[in-house]
Amino acid sequence: MTVRTRFAPSPTGYLHIGGARTALSCWLEARRHQGRFVLRIEDTDRERSTPEAVETILEGMRWLELDWDEGPFFQTERFDRYSEVIRQLLEQGDAYYCTCSREELDRIREQQRARGEKPRYPGTCRHRRDKPEGPAVVRFRNPEQGQVVVDDLVRGRVVFDNAELDDLVIARSDGTPTYNLTVVVDDMDMGITEVIRGEDHLNNTPRQINIYRALGVEPPRFAHVSMIHGADGGKLSKRHGAVSVTQYRDEGYLPDALVNYLARLGWSHGDQEFFTRQELVQRFDIRQVSRSASVFNPDKLLWLNHQWIMHGPVESTARHLRWHFQQAGLDETTGPVLEEAIPLFAERCKTLVELRDAMAFLYRDLESYEEKAASKHLKPGAAEPLRHLHEKLKTLPAWEAEPIHATIRETAAALELGMGKVGMPLRVALTGMGQSPAINEVAVLLGRARTLQRVENALAFLEQRG
Repeated sequence: MTVRTRFAPSPTGYLHIGGARTALSCWLEARRHQGRFVLRIEDTDRERSTPEAVETILEGMRWLELDWDEGPFFQTERFDRYSEVIRQLLEQGDAYYCTCSREELDRIREQQRARGEKPRYPGTCRHRRDKPEGPAVVRFRNPEQGQVVVDDLVRGRVVFDNAELDDLVIARSDGTPTYNLTVVVDDMDMGITEVIRGEDHLNNTPRQINIYRALGVEPPRFAHVSMIHGADGGKLSKRHGAVSVTQYRDEGYLPDALVNYLARLGWSHGDQEFFTRQELVQRFDIRQVSRSASVFNPDKLLWLNHQWIMHGPVESTARHLRWHFQQAGLDETTGPVLEEAIPLFAERCKTLVELRDAMAFLYRDLESYEEKAASKHLKPGAAEPLRHLHEKLKTLPAWEAEPIHATIRETAAALELGMGKVGMPLRVALTGMGQSPAINEVAVLLGRARTLQRVENALAFLEQRG
């Protein structure tokens, strides 16, 4: 049997961390078994669903590189199919029309609460077999006896008594289907074999299983993963980092780092922290995910992002860094090849935004120097070592890191100066900053012509300051 999983978000907002974790679990399960990953947009809530939200979700999925094999399918394009199934259930006697008003039901539920009972539909219209003239919803005729046993892949065996389940509404009075009906029809028609979703859906599962059985279809396997909490133990919110996954892109996170982090929430493989996608596909097992709630730790995510910048494939880092260059108006063709420059800066930068800003001087002209760095290192006394360096570097046979370092060292010896008195003025001249990677490596990336030009600009700056 081919494993088929699905991710089915509602387009009423952005793709957040919880949704991304669910999507990843579904994607990994499908990839691990060489199965199929289906993307379905559950957009039946016409008032709250928006095209913008759909695009945001798709954008987030693309950025995370969670490629889907089929879809995206939209529920609003399947209303005829839902109506067909509702008619089938009505004809079978597994559904019925209900004319109870909202006010009447609210009154009954209030009386039930007063008696200490669980509020539920009292079955007023269960006897009805005809279609009434006025407005009516359609309810599923839930079995009154027996149990529903869910052998959950994460939570183990969970048992529900049918007597505790309501006759849920499967079609509103205007004919539009409800969630529990549409999800069953979709998963049935799309051949979904494993439904992986949040534990907040667990109570829907027995109701859906009963609908499957009424339709004569074997239900899929279910896996309900625990919720994600903030460090304070509360429900994950924006203050904890529950923002759109594209905001993590904007803040300079690599998708591989976020995928790595989300996979590790509630799951482990020994003491290993750093996982490539290939390793996750091979090792991640939804059956090994903890039942306990996971805690979202932004510091851990940042640490992992830094590990990916330092140790991940430089080609991938460069590809995502290019997007940040474009956002900042930087033209990578005006400087060194990104893949060659990144390793020099990776250890210093925890995000791609930091990496971009640290490398920006390589791709644009220096229009000014950091005030503190210039005041400390571009003093009148810096002119002589800069002139000496300019002359030596101009005729250096090989423009490589070691000969450039030797030239700096020889200049310091010739002028009887400490290395800092030579290297620091050169650093500020080339980068505009007081801190940077090894200045000889920076000079290699800048190239001979740009290095000499920046030294000349620094000398002009010194002369202008007097």
